[in-house]
Amino acid sequence: MSVASFHGVPSLVDESDDEEAMERNAFRIGSEEYLPEDLLVDILSKVPLASLARFRSVSKRWKVLINYLRFKKSSQIMLIDSRVYLVSINLLGGQDNVVNITSQFSLKDPLSSSSKQVNIREVFHCQGLLLCTTEDNRLVVWNPCLDETTWIKPRSYYERSDIFALGKSSCNKYKILRIALHGPRRAFEFMKPRLYEIYDFTSNSWRVVHDETKDWSILGLARRGTCVDGNTYWLSFSSSQQLWMDILLCFDFSTERFTSMHIPSSGRMFALSMTREEQKLCMLASVAADDVDVWMANKIDSTGAMSWSKFITVKRVYNNHQWMFLTGMNYLVDEENKVIVCPGKSLDSGRFLHIVGEDKCIQVNQHDAGSRCSLLLNYAPTLVSASDIL
Repeated sequence: MSVASFHGVPSLVDESDDEEAMERNAFRIGSEEYLPEDLLVDILSKVPLASLARFRSVSKRWKVLINYLRFKKSSQIMLIDSRVYLVSINLLGGQDNVVNITSQFSLKDPLSSSSKQVNIREVFHCQGLLLCTTEDNRLVVWNPCLDETTWIKPRSYYERSDIFALGKSSCNKYKILRIALHGPRRAFEFMKPRLYEIYDFTSNSWRVVHDETKDWSILGLARRGTCVDGNTYWLSFSSSQQLWMDILLCFDFSTERFTSMHIPSSGRMFALSMTREEQKLCMLASVAADDVDVWMANKIDSTGAMSWSKFITVKRVYNNHQWMFLTGMNYLVDEENKVIVCPGKSLDSGRFLHIVGEDKCIQVNQHDAGSRCSLLLNYAPTLVSASDIL
């Protein structure tokens, strides 16, 4: 059994040539006829999202395939009120500028005999897999596309102030980084590390990483890192030589070491994200009272060298609409439409999101709740099982 791709959509395929295998790789549409899987993918990809859900009960393979297609059509995930939602956003704007919730994903509690859902506190994303911390201080790797989970036990215990990252080494081995801090901190306080741990899925255990790079701090709001090509990046502050300066901190999951990366010299860097299609690292920088630059990393070298280009410059105030840019804020970058998507519910705006470009600000509502979105990320579904990474 292998993973193949029909028209860009991965599929589980049996490579044997016998007639029985060919039958397994097709789908019965009547008592005698079979539908080839590549044709099925083409057909289902044209079906509206609302109709796809009805066909998931046909078989387990149909359910996996339809879930994949649903994620491809709605490629954003939101965390609202401790729940994860699959959503679609019209980035070009229209008469009805609304965040459309496609479905809600239920993270079931394995310690409960009922269907009780777990309250999610934070989400970290790496190539289709989600690493979630819960309100009761547990840790889980989750593939919402396949609805599969792997719960991670601590070496001793987790602390609420811990910083986590899910990454992947050059030999495609997934790992979890835990950064333990010097005591609890509030959101607007600097956090200094005291211990690094790596969770190894092959041994199902944590081990301490002896890295002496501890002369940096992360502001509480910026604790969620951005994963690009398997490595995780944070905007942090160096305290060496009694001077505070912005640094871009990278943890390499192959070498299991921190590296300080090159950042553009102009402006104050305050937030990271990643583009949807090519998955490039992006950075927000404040260069003037009214302007914010969006930078894009064109090349990242293992030595720490990086090349950057300015993507767009956006205004803090546009047509009397104002929104707030904060250190560590959550945002999306859409390269094709040249816009960024920012959380709303700030200053004089009661809107749920803002879609901001060089000459536009589209205000977006969300019908079902007045809550503020605590996480919005571009999500590319994967058929990697949460149990396969062990």
